[in-house]
Amino acid sequence: MSKKINHNRRYFLTTMLTTIAATQLGIIGCTTQHATSAMTKLPIEGELPSLVGAIAWLNSKPLTVDGLRGKVVLINFWTYTCINWLRQLPYVRAWAEKYKDQGLVVIGIHTPEFEFEKNIDNVRRASTEMKIDYPIAVDNDYAVWRAFGNRYWPALYFVDTQGRIRHHQFGEGEYEQSEKVIQQLLSESGTGRVGQEIVEVDARGFEAAADWNSLRSPENYLGYERTENFASPGGAVLNKPHLYTTPTQLKLNQWVLSGDWTIGRQAIVLNKSGGRIAYRFHARDLHLVMGPVEPGTSVRFRVLVDGQPAVAVRGLDVDGQGEGTATEQRLYQLIRQPKPISDRQFEIEFLDSGVEAFAFTFG
Repeated sequence: MSKKINHNRRYFLTTMLTTIAATQLGIIGCTTQHATSAMTKLPIEGELPSLVGAIAWLNSKPLTVDGLRGKVVLINFWTYTCINWLRQLPYVRAWAEKYKDQGLVVIGIHTPEFEFEKNIDNVRRASTEMKIDYPIAVDNDYAVWRAFGNRYWPALYFVDTQGRIRHHQFGEGEYEQSEKVIQQLLSESGTGRVGQEIVEVDARGFEAAADWNSLRSPENYLGYERTENFASPGGAVLNKPHLYTTPTQLKLNQWVLSGDWTIGRQAIVLNKSGGRIAYRFHARDLHLVMGPVEPGTSVRFRVLVDGQPAVAVRGLDVDGQGEGTATEQRLYQLIRQPKPISDRQFEIEFLDSGVEAFAFTFG
């Protein structure tokens, strides 16, 4: 069964979280947002929950609900390997800079998906590389996530000076609408004249908007808990080393392994050098969340598209020979191809063992 292409990353549909979300925001399963014109009456969706569950703060001392009274607050749930959040980031960063002197406080809530995203040094490094200087709450225990009843990466919550949630945006997009909500809440606060101009963002690299019209490949995990369309002969052998082979042909969005791999709950691990992952995809961009299992080590790789080195279609993390090196656990952009977009066969061959791969994302 094919998956719907969604502007959100992963979302949680447990009864508990749905119930919390419904109570907090007065909605259930609301992901489609409608344009809000300037000075439209914004409803009160709930109160700003406590932030005390964060285990650490970056770029700021710990912030509290009481301490934020009198400020317009933009809460942004994120995790640093999420491609949907990365494409939203340039707008959030621009709003934080543009409106900081008019009373806007942007707070990033980093709630990790993968175990390595719980490492505060990894979060600190990623936020520095991504030029994030607004406060970040490290939410490793999901305490703030649960307090909001949140289910999405990315998610935005817009809070007025009285600590009331007045709007939300789940997933990418609706940037003009979101900025108009910020402008309206600032105008309501009486802090002075707020211009109606909309920021212009020159998003590049990971942050460039997806080519939605050409996107036919949904995100896919590689661990057995949530993967789809695994097509190696004999299927997956769970939690122990196995020598995999590839079929002669793949259908769109199928993926396979070759070589000695262990398929775990959340990721796959290469046990011997020379292993490959192949994926039949249809998108402008292809990304892979991966990295060396052992910190401080590196894993060399070679990327092929339709059997040829990915030179003309290489992404940010691939050099002019179609090769690259994984040095840390993060999102790697391996393919960015020009139009016309068609079904292509991606392969990555690892020249060293010890790589761990978590998920493919596309754009």
